[in-house]
Amino acid sequence: MASLPVTRSQALAIALALVGVLVVGGRLLSHRGGAAAAPAHTFPAASSAAPVARLVVDVVGAVRRPGLYRLGSGSRVADALERAGGATPRADLDQVNLAAPVADGEQVVVPRKVAGAAAGATPSSGAGASRTVQLSTATLEQLDALPGIGPVTAQKILDYRTQHGAFSSVDELDAIPGIGPARIDQLRGLVVP
Repeated sequence: MASLPVTRSQALAIALALVGVLVVGGRLLSHRGGAAAAPAHTFPAASSAAPVARLVVDVVGAVRRPGLYRLGSGSRVADALERAGGATPRADLDQVNLAAPVADGEQVVVPRKVAGAAAGATPSSGAGASRTVQLSTATLEQLDALPGIGPVTAQKILDYRTQHGAFSSVDELDAIPGIGPARIDQLRGLVVP
C-alpha cells in the first residue's frame, strides 16, 4: 500500500473540516426542512397580517383625482387626500378629520362647500345640524353635537372606532353601550358611516 503524503495533524485538520461541513450542511438541511414545514403553521398568520399592511381606500368628493388608493398601515385621512391629488378649492375641509386613521375598505368623503350656506345661514339656524356627520372620521365635538349623544357616548363611539376600525354601517352604533335602536333611528340622516 502506498502511503499518503499527509501528516497526522493534517489528517486531523481535514477530519475537523469535514465534520464542520457536515454540521453546517445538516443545519442548512434542517432549516430547509423546517421552512418547508413552517408555512403550514405560520402562513395563516402571515396571510391575516397582509391585509393590515396595505390598505385600500376609496377617496371621493372634492378631491382632484377621486378613486381607489393603496396606503400603508397606519395611514391617516390626510395621506389619502394627498394620494388623491389634494382637495379642490371647493372642498370643505372643516368637515374632515385629517388626522383620523383610515381602515381597509373605508370611503373617505371630502364634502364640497355648500353654496349660499355661509351667506344665507345664521349660526342659530342649525346649518351645522343639516350636514351629515361621518362616523369614521368625526371628532368628539362633532359627535357630541348630535341629538341624544353627550360627551361620554361620543367618547364611546371614538373608542369603538379605535378598536374596530371605520364604521361600515350606521347600524354598528347598536354595539355601543347607551345607543339603542330608537337612538339609531333618530340619528339616521344625520350620520353616515
